Amino acid sequence: MKIKLVIGVTALNAIDSPGPGIAVIRSLRDSKKFDVRIIGLAYEFLEPGIFMHDLVDKSYQIPLPGTGMEALWQRITQIHERESIDVLIPNFDAELFNFIQLADRFKAIGIQTFLPTASQFENRHKTNLPQLGKISGIAVPETRSLNTLKDVRNVSKDWTFPFFIKGRYYDAIRVFSEEQANAAFHKLAAAWGYPVIAQKNVSGEEVNVTAIGDGKGNTLGAVAMKKMYVTDKGKAWSGISIADEDLLLQSKKLIQALRWPGGLELEWIKDANGNYQLLEINPRFPAWVYLATGCGQNHPEQLVSLALEQPVEAIEAYETGKLFVRFSFDLLVNIEDFEKITTKGEL
Repeated sequence: MKIKLVIGVTALNAIDSPGPGIAVIRSLRDSKKFDVRIIGLAYEFLEPGIFMHDLVDKSYQIPLPGTGMEALWQRITQIHERESIDVLIPNFDAELFNFIQLADRFKAIGIQTFLPTASQFENRHKTNLPQLGKISGIAVPETRSLNTLKDVRNVSKDWTFPFFIKGRYYDAIRVFSEEQANAAFHKLAAAWGYPVIAQKNVSGEEVNVTAIGDGKGNTLGAVAMKKMYVTDKGKAWSGISIADEDLLLQSKKLIQALRWPGGLELEWIKDANGNYQLLEINPRFPAWVYLATGCGQNHPEQLVSLALEQPVEAIEAYETGKLFVRFSFDLLVNIEDFEKITTKGEL
């Protein structure tokens, strides 16, 4: 018989640049081990997942990450008193620090998580990739931290255009002049704070890996994907699972170096010489993680087992040549439902 669980999931923003929440929920619904009641945790009133009642059993609004750790603690404990949450799965980079800091307090009241430590979270940060690359023997494009316009001016003089300006948590803008670099710096600093990151452009084929680690250096699952179509923000709108032993080996080396616990996404580029260079480490499941589930590796299910301290076997094989094609449609919502989430903070 399946184990019945109540699981809280964030990132319900299934929009043109979707969060991972809906893909995580779909994977949990497909679980052969768990019978789940899903509690959606939303920051905005119009996150589509709130109204996807076939996937999300109950939704609650939670305070924005910038509100602070204590505000999150108070709201989650209120929800827990009503829902008896067994496991929490946060899925946004910007919210993770608060959840990490609260992990022990959550555990004390019966809510399990499986998250990196604060130091692991910082070690995989974009600004730390060059150092991490040296430790793990993985190639990383040259990267610099930008805190002032002087930094932008210096990197514009030192490097050849184009290169990328990246936000602390999200977004990457390819710039072709110092003026564009200045504009991108201001935009991303305003959105995500400092430092802003500059990264040299590397031409090649973009590939991503979604994976899960056990926190001891072992990889419990990993699926590689080649982007087939991307949006203007560089987000994969369709992709295909691929077999690439070298790519998976590089990914496992990185997970071992980090001793990473939980889900993560590794963004790579295969350069003109056929070598892989690491572009980013996203410290949570990607929005396309349901492809891994469809290929035979249910990483969110494994994460729940790890959170519950159950034994989890590593999965090596997966189906290749399987595509995901993202789509959008109009979700019709009763005004009464919208009024409930906006006035009561729950639906």
